[in-house]
Amino acid sequence: MSEETKEEVVSETNEAENAQTGELPAADGTAAETVSPYKGFFGKVDKFFGITKNGSGYRTEIVAGVTTFMAMVYILMVNAGMFSESWVGLSYGASYIATAIGAVVGTLLMAFFAKMPLAQASGMGVNAFIVYTLLLGGTNLTFANCMVFTLIDGVIFLILTATGLRQKIFNAIPAGVRHAIPVGIGLFIAFIGMQQAGVIVNEDSTLVTFISFNVLGKTPFASYVNGTVGGMLPAIVALLGVLAIAIMSKLKVKGSILWGILGSAVLYYIFAGIGVAAGSEACKQIFQSISISNPFNAFKDWGTQAVGKVFVDGFNFSGYLGVEGNNAGTLVVLLLTTALSLCMIDMFDTIGTLYGACAKGNLLDKNGTPIRMNHMMLSDAIATCTGAIAGTSTVTTFVESSAGVAAGGKTGFTALVTGLCFLVAMFLSPIAQLIPRSATATALIWVGVLMMSSVTKVDWNDAGEAIVAFLTFITMVLGYSISHGIGIGIIAYVLVKLCTGKIKEISIATWIIGALFLVTFLLT
Repeated sequence: MSEETKEEVVSETNEAENAQTGELPAADGTAAETVSPYKGFFGKVDKFFGITKNGSGYRTEIVAGVTTFMAMVYILMVNAGMFSESWVGLSYGASYIATAIGAVVGTLLMAFFAKMPLAQASGMGVNAFIVYTLLLGGTNLTFANCMVFTLIDGVIFLILTATGLRQKIFNAIPAGVRHAIPVGIGLFIAFIGMQQAGVIVNEDSTLVTFISFNVLGKTPFASYVNGTVGGMLPAIVALLGVLAIAIMSKLKVKGSILWGILGSAVLYYIFAGIGVAAGSEACKQIFQSISISNPFNAFKDWGTQAVGKVFVDGFNFSGYLGVEGNNAGTLVVLLLTTALSLCMIDMFDTIGTLYGACAKGNLLDKNGTPIRMNHMMLSDAIATCTGAIAGTSTVTTFVESSAGVAAGGKTGFTALVTGLCFLVAMFLSPIAQLIPRSATATALIWVGVLMMSSVTKVDWNDAGEAIVAFLTFITMVLGYSISHGIGIGIIAYVLVKLCTGKIKEISIATWIIGALFLVTFLLT
């Protein structure tokens, strides 16, 4: 099936149709409609996803799907580690499977329902809120109670999307905030990547600092503490990896991000091997920690500890009510504020991620709205409900999807590949862990580079828009939250308009969203 046999036929299609079907516009403003060069099963798949029609190909979509998976597979290990803490009551295996199922369901919804090249999994930030605030905050809430909050979040999100209120909410986001979202997301995920690789570390009063590469200083070449590799090794691998991606991109090498990840992984083990030869105990531990275990034990734990607990034990709040000072009234307040917090985080993290990823992939309509937006939001809401039943925290669209989009992914086939990778990872968890976080961090840092281009869309000569945009993206990266950045940006927008005599420019929807964010900040 040579792609050289492709026969292209270009036809005029208006932008409204493009937005409805999800087809990408060509450079001349028309929709590029091509005849598939594939026959039989592959031809039907091509037609269903619109691979050829959107100017893509199987090879590109596969590379993009694997790239997205490689960039976000860490969530399986991270989420499992967080929810296997002693006070949660889950084993590592049970949480690993629950996280994987949420990722598989959410990503396949993106593939077959939304037909977009994005992937979903349990969101970072929300998981920490549940584990370290709700479960460790002295509330006596149980894991099952928290799954009820997550389920309510998904149902509310589903209603908002199905009724069309979600679109009004998105339209209420000011231009300054919209322009800042891709920049903020880029900085945010680059920051995550640098933290994962140990390039940015928390060692002094500044909270964050650049790692020291002084060979005469205190930073070791490699350290190994509780399964986490630190020191110069991961930092060097990540920095060299992202430079390699940049060089390959400059040379127009296809799949440069994926090759950067794989190359960084190889480099990581080469350096670790050199460390072993030099007598490094930490490097020896890196290789000694590699093991192959039976993945089916994890499925057994999941079946007994996680799945369905939201219905079996979730509505039993006796532990919470047994704490002095807690009563039915405080429980109602807790339910409302917690559900509101989760819903706001979920919805605005998703909106921000969808806008940022789609903007980078030219997947926006003429109004700057991501195409097939409603389908993507419904996929997100359904995945969250499914995740709560499976036993994992809020499932949301991952910012790391931008890595796949940057690698050329344009259709739902990219998401299908990512979803299948997560499905396989359920049975091959030890192998998935062989890709070090310093290698996947290279993709995150590089996507941060790509997404910075949106900063030019902000009118920096307008002090009002400048401060709104700045507060939006600086809060995202330093506050470690996409939704908090959007919330601060919207509140700043309202205050700027109010104090400059332009109150009429604030829509009712913007007023409501700003008030909801303010309440969320004040009560949670």
